Amino acid sequence: MTGAHPAEQITADVVIIGGGSAGSLLAARLSADPARRVLLIEAGEEPSDPDIWTPSAWPALQGRAYDWDYLTVPQAGTDGREHHWARGKLIGGSSCLHAMGYMRGHPEDYQAWVDATGDSRWSWEALLPVFDAIEDRPDGKSGGPMPIYMPDEEVSPLTRAFIETGVSLGLPRLPDHNDGRMVGVTPNALNIRAGRRVTVAEAWLTPEVRARKNLRILTGIRAHQLVTDGNRVHRIDGVGTQGPVSISADQVVLSAGALESPALLMRSGIGPKDALAAASVDCLIDMPGIGRNLQDHLLGAGNLYATRKHLPASRLQHSESMAYMRAGDFTATGQPEIVVGCGVAPIVSERFQAPDAGTAYSFLFGITHPTSRGSLCISGPDLNDRLIIDPAYLRTEHDRAMFRKALEAARAIGHADGLAEWRDRELAPGPLASKAEIDEFIAKAVITHHHPCGTCRMGKDDDAVVDPDLRLKSLDNLHVVDASVIPSLTAGPIHAAVLAIAETFARTITSGD
Repeated sequence: MTGAHPAEQITADVVIIGGGSAGSLLAARLSADPARRVLLIEAGEEPSDPDIWTPSAWPALQGRAYDWDYLTVPQAGTDGREHHWARGKLIGGSSCLHAMGYMRGHPEDYQAWVDATGDSRWSWEALLPVFDAIEDRPDGKSGGPMPIYMPDEEVSPLTRAFIETGVSLGLPRLPDHNDGRMVGVTPNALNIRAGRRVTVAEAWLTPEVRARKNLRILTGIRAHQLVTDGNRVHRIDGVGTQGPVSISADQVVLSAGALESPALLMRSGIGPKDALAAASVDCLIDMPGIGRNLQDHLLGAGNLYATRKHLPASRLQHSESMAYMRAGDFTATGQPEIVVGCGVAPIVSERFQAPDAGTAYSFLFGITHPTSRGSLCISGPDLNDRLIIDPAYLRTEHDRAMFRKALEAARAIGHADGLAEWRDRELAPGPLASKAEIDEFIAKAVITHHHPCGTCRMGKDDDAVVDPDLRLKSLDNLHVVDASVIPSLTAGPIHAAVLAIAETFARTITSGD
């Protein structure tokens, strides 16, 4: 079903706001009980662009009609640059746009979640059966719908040389990045089946699920405000393609993502009192933590090399292998601190001119656990008022120092003998005579890794936005289930963690029925 009559009053037992990765999974899982009427609303439409399903096309999807295409404020830490943040505006959300990499993270990442919440459900050990329920792995030991593909023959010969070089320098050769070790080098696990991207909506919202009489999916509807009555959400006022929409439900699940979830709360008068006043919104519930704790991964793009011979295009998604490691020591193990990625393409930031495809390759470099914390707030009460996004990139000396180590590691791999067959010469950064010059290059080279999170963080402390059950602390019938609740970044792409959050919440809800 698509759209809504402007005068229609819509009711459900559970309404899920946002049809992205978390929302699509939740719609399928919560509607498995035929007695529960589930409504999923999504601001965008169903995906239709055929490029979405072509893995190598993913960079070209950014900026199209189904990309929210947010823009940060100028970042002092990145040479005053504004950064475009691609986020999916369609059923399946950013799983329709991202680079398809799937990495659970490191066990210590999740211990930080336990420390933040005091709840062992968020530990690595407790989440292992959750991951198994999500994943469809080649070993046949998992039972989920999302394919976890480990490429073999499709990997570029450059990537093979990158992996062998990493091993020669002391990195472990891992079977994949998902068994808890993570430090090491291996091809990236991908959400691909038979050469085709698989979105979360395809994996969970199958034709059989969509045919359920108790599940209704409405596209083209954007939630404007949550109207509260005491300590409950009374209704949701939104805008559809044909006018205003009013939705009532016993339970409200906010899965609009790390940017739109806090923005909806703020437009509803729930958030930091000073930020709401600046946006001309009356503060109904003062919650200073909403919109704070914004985090994102950066990648330096890049450490660039000219080739000795023609480099065939990637048959996958360009960045085919990530080498995770401790800073300054290729042989050390533990929780990763930095990462170097093999880009089978000349991937550079907008500050540099990329050479022709096939003539150069790039090593991306970044840090896994930045300590910089940014913020998000609304600029006004209306849907068209822009979001003020300040990720505070490279704000801390820890992050700047770790980025220097990451660039050093990329160049160590790039200049090693194992890549002599491919390397003609280093194109960037070239000679750097001082720490200031290194920092200047990094500031111009870094780009988002597309992992914004943390703006409605879960925790046991007073400033946390949601409790360990993901309930908004000020309202009894509102839960937040998406990347915004992540208290601290996992080491790699956060998509696996977002799916685990949604599956854990679904289990909590269904076990309580």
